Amino acid sequence: MKIYTKTGDSGDTGLFGGPRVAKDAPRIEAYGTVDELNSVLGVVRSHAVPGPIDELLARIQNELFNLGAQLATPNPLAHQTSLIGPAHIAALEAAIDHWEAGLEPLKQFILPGGTPAGAALHLARTVCRRAERRLVTLTHESAEPIANDLLIYLNRLSDLLFVLARAVNHLGGSGDVPWQKA
Repeated sequence: MKIYTKTGDSGDTGLFGGPRVAKDAPRIEAYGTVDELNSVLGVVRSHAVPGPIDELLARIQNELFNLGAQLATPNPLAHQTSLIGPAHIAALEAAIDHWEAGLEPLKQFILPGGTPAGAALHLARTVCRRAERRLVTLTHESAEPIANDLLIYLNRLSDLLFVLARAVNHLGGSGDVPWQKA
């Protein structure tokens, strides 16, 4: 089977179980940014991250594929792609609590950076925030309902990525770099 189909050569793409839409449609922007986030997490995992964090990120990458499938489907319930829900959100919250427990409480804003893995996690956090913004746009413009759990998931995930960036930097001997207000 060839990787190219030529069906998107005119600037449109097919949704799962749905119509063809422009490649810059809000739905495509939303799940495309989720895909970008997943790729950035792959970059993070290519750095030396502690085993438990690597396992957590691997699980999240799989969940992001599920989230993307849900976004790529105009009627996810009918096509059995409604895969992200409250249990996934609760797992993110538990991970935030676990990894934050070993960190000093923040008293000021910090600059993104630190170890290569920490800096990549900060980048992932910003891409996650963009995915969240794209999803908000989609919820405002979509004729089909978009599950609110997807927005909550991305919101919690960006918080977790921030905490993981701090944790990786702490474990790597690179502390937080405070923002120096002008």
